[in-house]
Amino acid sequence: MNSAAAIQSYKNVRTQTGVTDASPHRLIQMLMEGCLESLAKAKGAIARNDDALRSEMLSKAIAIVGGLQIVLDFEKGGEIAENLNALYHYMTKRLFEANQESDPEIINEVARLMINIKEGWDGIADQVD
Repeated sequence: MNSAAAIQSYKNVRTQTGVTDASPHRLIQMLMEGCLESLAKAKGAIARNDDALRSEMLSKAIAIVGGLQIVLDFEKGGEIAENLNALYHYMTKRLFEANQESDPEIINEVARLMINIKEGWDGIADQVD
């Protein structure tokens, strides 16, 4: 096994262990972090004119936002869950547009929204763990 493959194997094990040991709250944080990372990579791909990577990273971000949307608890979350649902829908729409137009400004807009949501989520950590 070459060193690159060994490093990737280590990262996969570390990620799997982190997910296994994470609380539900932490799992949502990890999804948000993954989304932000994918958005940053998509912007880099746009700068390098790497259409394949741009599309891959934006597809990954769209899937993560969709996952966040699916786990919303409308019974417990009420109006907040409804607002997040609408915001996630908007973010998904904008990410499709970013991919079609190869527009880093749209990605920045979605990243700012995700950062705001994540800051709120991070702020309630002591209330749910």
